[in-house]
Amino acid sequence: MQLPFDIPFDAGSGAYDYGTRSDGGTHGLVLTKPHVVEMILDLSGYRPEADLAHRSLLEPACGEGAFLVPAARRLLASARAHGTPAASLEDALAAFDIEEAHVRRTREALLAVLREHDVGETLAHRLSERWVARDDFLLARNGRVYDHIVGNPPYVRIEQISPRLQAEYRRRFPTLFDRADLYVAFIERALGLLSPTGMLAYICADRWTLNRYGAPLRKLISSSFEVRTYVDLHEASPFESDVIAYPAIFVVSRERTGAPVAAIAMPTASPRECDRVRSLVAGRRGGDAGDGAGCEPVTVACHARWFQGDEPWVPASPDNLALLRRLEAAFPLLEDDGGTSVRIGVATGNDRLYVVKGDADIEPQRLVPLVMREDIDGGVIRDGGRFVVNTFDAGGLVDLAHFPRLSRYLESHRAELSKRHVAKAKHAWFRTIDRVYPEFVPRPKLLIPDIAGANEVVFEPGRYHPHHNLYFVVSDIWDMEVLGALLSSKVALFFVWSYAVRMRGGYLRFQAQYLRRIRVPKPEQISAELAASLRQAFRRRDFQQIDRLASGAYGLDSIPEFDFVDTRR
Repeated sequence: MQLPFDIPFDAGSGAYDYGTRSDGGTHGLVLTKPHVVEMILDLSGYRPEADLAHRSLLEPACGEGAFLVPAARRLLASARAHGTPAASLEDALAAFDIEEAHVRRTREALLAVLREHDVGETLAHRLSERWVARDDFLLARNGRVYDHIVGNPPYVRIEQISPRLQAEYRRRFPTLFDRADLYVAFIERALGLLSPTGMLAYICADRWTLNRYGAPLRKLISSSFEVRTYVDLHEASPFESDVIAYPAIFVVSRERTGAPVAAIAMPTASPRECDRVRSLVAGRRGGDAGDGAGCEPVTVACHARWFQGDEPWVPASPDNLALLRRLEAAFPLLEDDGGTSVRIGVATGNDRLYVVKGDADIEPQRLVPLVMREDIDGGVIRDGGRFVVNTFDAGGLVDLAHFPRLSRYLESHRAELSKRHVAKAKHAWFRTIDRVYPEFVPRPKLLIPDIAGANEVVFEPGRYHPHHNLYFVVSDIWDMEVLGALLSSKVALFFVWSYAVRMRGGYLRFQAQYLRRIRVPKPEQISAELAASLRQAFRRRDFQQIDRLASGAYGLDSIPEFDFVDTRR
């Protein structure tokens, strides 16, 4: 195989690889369940009753042919029904994979299907070899376009890829932005290969639909394509093995029809639910659609207008989305006042060595008191007696010659510390990943755990530096306890819930990018009486009262209904 430029490829060992992949790679396959595959093929319009011989389908990273093999069955059944000879199907299917073993197994599976349909051995071998190529989909020369592109692209963090290959991917695919996963490039590449009426239907992690790194891809889709269907599978199990991927299915067309978008939530992705989705999407009906006893309802909401530009794809009902837009129009963002900011605690790169007790043999001025997630219980901060080693001074890295005890401590662990990625990337073997800011310690702050069911906001009066599993808010504008009450409310949670990545069990990521989307009234809009009531309710952690008071502050008669795990206490 010839690559279009000089990147080492070991055809014997398969050393040229993406790393951990959802559809294969050297770490094993994670296969999409057959009935989910059949649903995706239907959603893409690749149905056996159509004349599929005159259409083309591509699976960009085929693994063992989870999509390609059932597509071949549909193709051959359609060809027989329309009287099309198998010899004319050479260009009807295509697939890529970089693993020789995957290519071989996919071809073997295709041969079995072709034999089932009475295709002769010579032609069957020719078709199976023609349909599956060993190549990197992102780099392969391909002048074709396709009517249907389906699959489960690789999930690979960009930093797992060699710098040389990463640079080439970024050069080719502008949407591979920031720390985007490799599946973003697979989406962009596939979109560029769609025919004028082509449909892309992928199942993959949904992070890009909400996160910062997905903004360029969302903008590309909004400007040149049309979303037809979006299926939320967070609570479902669409894969053969139990993996945590937080997947979604999205169907995108090049043709822009202005049709409403079906946004679907599937509780289990069972065969019956998949059958239900096919019929519901065909009719573009909204509401809850149960499927008999023992089947959870499949929820379908029809959106007349999908999200524009690089807006996050908020998986809310049309009513909740309308309320969200109304609140966003009426109130400023949390940081808009210029004196309030959302930050994340310090990441060290090796907590075992950088987080120490107060009796560590290190100069006291090099130790900064630290609060961690585990130190918070029921809104109360318990002193864990921990400190973070501060390897910085005002001018940059500390001069170890001025701190012999710190120098001895770090030198005794030099071999371990030097192996860290940050040590190699920054050419500073003893630094922490993040800079420690002792000046934050005396500032009153609101602590917010990264992963939780709800907004567990805790007031910290100014004694600690937060650890990286805590986000925190500081402000020169607000009474911090009044702001703490507003940020503890269900109204504030509604903003985070609308935008944040959702995890199994209903938990949310309270990352800075989502906290910054919270809207709050201006401090001067809060009367002294309301401020006093909010402050007292926050101190008592009376969340029913907080919710009632916050509703009034936002001018709401009631708080919108949405599902969340209320871990506030």
